[in-house]
Amino acid sequence: MAMLEVNDIHSYYGNIHALKGISLTVDKGEIVTLIGANGAGKTTTLKTISGVMHPRQGSIILDGAHIEHAPAHEIVMKGVGQSPEGRKIFAGLTVLENLEMGAYSRNDAQGIKRDLDFVLGLFPRLAERRSQRGGTLSGGEQQMLAMGRALMGHPRVLMLDEPSMGLAPVLVEAIFDTIQKLNQEGTTILLVEQNAAKALQVASRGYVIQTGQIVLQDSADKLRRNETVRKSYLGEE
Repeated sequence: MAMLEVNDIHSYYGNIHALKGISLTVDKGEIVTLIGANGAGKTTTLKTISGVMHPRQGSIILDGAHIEHAPAHEIVMKGVGQSPEGRKIFAGLTVLENLEMGAYSRNDAQGIKRDLDFVLGLFPRLAERRSQRGGTLSGGEQQMLAMGRALMGHPRVLMLDEPSMGLAPVLVEAIFDTIQKLNQEGTTILLVEQNAAKALQVASRGYVIQTGQIVLQDSADKLRRNETVRKSYLGEE
């Protein structure tokens, strides 16, 4: 059953036609990855789903309800959380305050406390640094904070935009281990990732985007063995 359906989306930056008929689905409990080169339209796809941009054509359906014209804050309340490219944490706020900001749309105190305990258990480094200002954290810790903040909204779909960007290899492994753990806990994930090899290791299915269009879709295993994907995105000859 599809938790998220994107149907024939066309999005623009002014007169620039950025997304040209994007369609994809994410089933409940899946990890689906969207891979492509810089400028292909990956982040624009997530921005359109999250309501930061609105499509001129097409539909976005979350668990049976249309959200393509909803404002971004309502889409968060409906169950779409995002850890954005570049993390975009609140540098002047503490770790705890950043996490609390992730729950701004909620009023269920017990649920918020339960999710806070879950996030701090998932990321012990954040628990250790809960009173530290976000801007003083390392890159890896800031990525954990961005993911934790998104989880505090208790999302039905978690969108991750380049979670491994700029991280040392050991931290990349830790982040992807966490992504798998979240999925095993039942979180549905749409993953945008430059590191296609890692993305295809954790995802069940994937889509390849080029210049605003989906050019390939298949199971992650078949995409890993696809000659074009191997040469263009996995660095293999």
